[in-house]
Amino acid sequence: MDIENLFSVKDKVAVVTGGSRGIGRMIAEGLVRSGAKVYISSRKAQVCEQVAEELSALGFCVALPADLSTVEGVQDLAQAVKAREDQVDILVNNAGATWGAPLLEYPDEAWDKVLATNLKAVFSLTTELMPLLKKSARSDDPARVINIGSVDGIRVPETENYAYSASKAAVHMLTRQLAHRLASSHITVNAIAPGPFPSKMMAFILDAEGGEDMVSSGVPLARIGTPEDVAGTVLYLSSRAGSYVTGSIIAVDGGISTHG
Repeated sequence: MDIENLFSVKDKVAVVTGGSRGIGRMIAEGLVRSGAKVYISSRKAQVCEQVAEELSALGFCVALPADLSTVEGVQDLAQAVKAREDQVDILVNNAGATWGAPLLEYPDEAWDKVLATNLKAVFSLTTELMPLLKKSARSDDPARVINIGSVDGIRVPETENYAYSASKAAVHMLTRQLAHRLASSHITVNAIAPGPFPSKMMAFILDAEGGEDMVSSGVPLARIGTPEDVAGTVLYLSSRAGSYVTGSIIAVDGGISTHG
């Protein structure tokens, strides 16, 4: 048993969407620090390039800006990756959008924006990069697809984010279906369902006076997530340690999902 390399991702090629902030940046930094070649994507080119420059001080990181809410954006990102790499070992589908509004005021455009980014892009980018994932795939070291879902896709959230929670529940089922279809190609597909982490989506609560304490009080482990929590889960799924895991939805939520 090679314990020393059990969690190694050294020299693996990784693509992390939404990698310029929040959970995506935490994941990207964890992979960079662990020796992976990481490509990050986000809609805002300047921010994406700035973050890639910062992470490059820790290892290999390149910015490939793209708007994944459009078909063209997904195709452009896939082509940019294909122009640089012959294979992809790890694809982290993290890019996401949310929209909150009261039930009777919830706009139709929210569904279009959120589903396009959170669900359609996950499917489309995975299929666009399938040739590169298959080139990496081996029985003893599969290619990995890791989709970022949400605890809000497991239990009913307190906030009225109808399209967001529905899209994340759909990501969880899409993950299981892709895992079933791709197992024979030696590609594992898993999802992480995060609870509260420092991010732009949570900033309106966490940045308010007493906000972090309030959120933490609703978490059985009595704290919000840290970069190590989500990066560690990704490293597990991406390494030899997680090579026999596929079709799983891993709640990284401090126990929130145990509430039902």
